[in-house]
Amino acid sequence: MTNTYYEFFCPVKVIAGKAALEHIPYELTGRAAKRPMIITDKGVRAAGLLHPVITACEESGLDIISIYDDVPPDSSTTVVRDIAAIYREKSCDSIIAIGGGSAIDTGKAVNILVSEGGTDIAEYTGAGLIKHPLKPFFVVPTTAGTGSEVTSVAVITDEKKGIKLPFSSSFLLPDAAIIDPRMTLTLPAHITAATAMDAMTHGIESFTCMAKNPLSDAYATSAIRKVSESLLHVMDNPKDTNGRLALAQASTMAGIAFSNSMVGLVHSLGHATGALCHLPHGLCMSVYLPYVLEYNLETIREPLGELLLYLEGPDVYAITPAEHRAEASITAVRKLRDELYKRCELPRTLKETGKVNESQLDQIAAMALDDGSIMFNPKEVTLADVRAVLDNAWG
Repeated sequence: MTNTYYEFFCPVKVIAGKAALEHIPYELTGRAAKRPMIITDKGVRAAGLLHPVITACEESGLDIISIYDDVPPDSSTTVVRDIAAIYREKSCDSIIAIGGGSAIDTGKAVNILVSEGGTDIAEYTGAGLIKHPLKPFFVVPTTAGTGSEVTSVAVITDEKKGIKLPFSSSFLLPDAAIIDPRMTLTLPAHITAATAMDAMTHGIESFTCMAKNPLSDAYATSAIRKVSESLLHVMDNPKDTNGRLALAQASTMAGIAFSNSMVGLVHSLGHATGALCHLPHGLCMSVYLPYVLEYNLETIREPLGELLLYLEGPDVYAITPAEHRAEASITAVRKLRDELYKRCELPRTLKETGKVNESQLDQIAAMALDDGSIMFNPKEVTLADVRAVLDNAWG
């Protein structure tokens, strides 16, 4: 599990705290941007989350030139093309993406088109095709889970072909990520739970995957600790800004971690299940996490045992014999999921989701085996192995 060589890269400026949004105009002018476009969705706008951003810009003499608020939960190449056309028509010069993973990924893809040219985002799919810095780009996450604000990847659906197009380039990284707890105060309980479990999974897979390294480990363990300490408190006290900020910071930390170490089988299964059954990504992560940890157990016993310190705290860690800590970590994850189920019925099995048919498991297994994340899983995986994990996760 020790790499003699690794790379770590995260040039995104993080602006975090209870007045972070008010710093957006300063960041825009620092990049000589005067005509920003906001990319968001109707839910974010209806919740009033654009107001502090617009007000801050207006008070600094900056006008928001255009607001596109129709990003769907699963963004598409058509949406990206349409937004890019508006950006050009209005002579915008920068992008502020406000929302969850879909809005942020859409912002990244739009930035490719308006910076590189053309109308077909599919021409830029893959890794390494973008060779130049893009337009000024700022991200304000409204969920605490995806970590998209600090990742160099985006995924956009090609509706005609029915496939998800991946984009990867260091130039996709935002100029700044603005982490403000006001943006997650109105997040519903089930989304709070699912997105936090997304961050938890990013942290745990980052810490146990093939490409883990000392720097990503530091971010991963900090993220896991913050989710463990804050999630249930926030579920019971949704308006607590300190708890909301802790979860938002955990999401960013976990995003930095997995961007530099990758993930594993949980994500492969989640990508396949999301594509086939249209389940939210965070929900998939929460469902599959303990079952994959059980599958990988003997390969990751040492690092998984270390994580007990961050999952349960120093007292539980100290009284748990070293040889039992890995299993205790899995128990801690299961216990957290049970508590979330009590509070908002976040599903713990595929059957509990009500959206997966047992007849689909073979197809999910085949798709997962073909997913790039599986390359970094600490234990080699066969089709039969994936199917066995799915049977366990079925319930």
